Amino acid sequence: MSLVTLGCARNEVDSEELAARLAAGGWALRGEGEDADVVLVNTCGFIDAAKQESIDAVLAAGASGARVAAVGCLAERYGADLAASFDEADEDDDDPVNVQVLGFDDYADIAARLDDVLAGNKRPAHVARDRRTLLPVSPVSRQEARGGPVTGSTVDLSDLPPGVAPASGPPVFSDTVLRRRLSGGVVAPLKIASGCDRRCSFCAIPSFRGSFVSRRPHELIKEAAWLGGDGVRELVLVSENSTSYGKDLGDLRLLETVLPELAKAEGIVRVRVSYLQPAEVRPGLIEAIASTPGVAPYFDLSFQHASGPVLRRMRRFGDRARFIDLIERIRRLAPDAGVRSNFIVGFPGETAEDLRELELFLTQARLDAIGVFGYSDEDGTEAAGFAGQDKLPQEEVDRRNREFHDLADELMAQRAEERIGELVEVLIEEEAGDGGYEGRAAHQGPDDGSTTVFAGRPLAPGDLVTARVVESLGADLVARA
Repeated sequence: MSLVTLGCARNEVDSEELAARLAAGGWALRGEGEDADVVLVNTCGFIDAAKQESIDAVLAAGASGARVAAVGCLAERYGADLAASFDEADEDDDDPVNVQVLGFDDYADIAARLDDVLAGNKRPAHVARDRRTLLPVSPVSRQEARGGPVTGSTVDLSDLPPGVAPASGPPVFSDTVLRRRLSGGVVAPLKIASGCDRRCSFCAIPSFRGSFVSRRPHELIKEAAWLGGDGVRELVLVSENSTSYGKDLGDLRLLETVLPELAKAEGIVRVRVSYLQPAEVRPGLIEAIASTPGVAPYFDLSFQHASGPVLRRMRRFGDRARFIDLIERIRRLAPDAGVRSNFIVGFPGETAEDLRELELFLTQARLDAIGVFGYSDEDGTEAAGFAGQDKLPQEEVDRRNREFHDLADELMAQRAEERIGELVEVLIEEEAGDGGYEGRAAHQGPDDGSTTVFAGRPLAPGDLVTARVVESLGADLVARA
């Protein structure tokens, strides 16, 4: 079988857990371009473009003649409706695609599910439901519910294949999850939690990812040690909301306690935290990220906008003044800290004054990385039901998106230029040619640009090099050791 992964780093971890269970169940994983009897497509269901990419990937896999199983967020979110759409496409196609749609509850026994797919035994696709209803409303009651009995798993933990290690903390309720690295490299995501309790009016993720559930600290430390032993040098902590970590374990400051322990894992030289909710960022967490040895002073803050009225319609906290104050508090502790965020433009009711607030914020904030997305309705969300007069024409949403993309590119280039002369610690990831080596400084996340280092001596992936920035190229940097 072969495995196609789409979407975010959380999906990458899910794919590695699926690959491990399949290996333990006797399945052999083929490399890219190799023929496979079954293709497993781990889909993304976040926004329209990601959904379409996932559907295209499923159809392309089926066109190869292989049987196909769709898993992941799109499959979980739409279930039987998605399966029906593939069946309808088959009826109109002279060369039909055999697709089985599987949900998160199938992950614990994924090897047996793919046995059925290979044999042509098509199971009824699951009926999509709001996964937030599967766990207690009270966060502190969820850990006990999560530890309940799991049925149907066929994994034999006494005889695991090479490269497969026990881990824990899936998007389903399973006592044991396995992991098998698929991409190699010196950087790896480490999932610290699943689900989200926030109710942002534009976001459907909580409905299909479920309520927030933290992984227990000893599980994280164990997996960090395993990753360090497998050549990983940087851990990127991922979840839907890292600032909520520990609230269901009875300790909202637990991440501050766990970060130093993860940084001590043998082989690990850097720990990076992703996806922080500004409304939940506490002074102690800022200090822990800014000053803990081995933790990157890097703040991935989910601002989404800077206008107070727009943020309130989004059911979020803050405004330009509060966000600037938060960034200033971060930079007082760590002047060279990396700060990045994503923003939505074209949200229903967004005015010219709202856009001006966003423009002022971006100009003042000096962010290292800026992601801009045009608003689109998401099924089942509050914003999708807003009054029609508040909705902006698609052409206007696209125009605003282009305008702020261009502004973001300009501002990121300016911020990179400000870093000329700084000393940075660069984790080398690969050769860049012409005697240079490409990696990322502490302020650069996996999607935030890179730094090319010229050292005058051989370097290797995994080396952590102190270098001085001598040039900027857009958001990227050039430095000399």
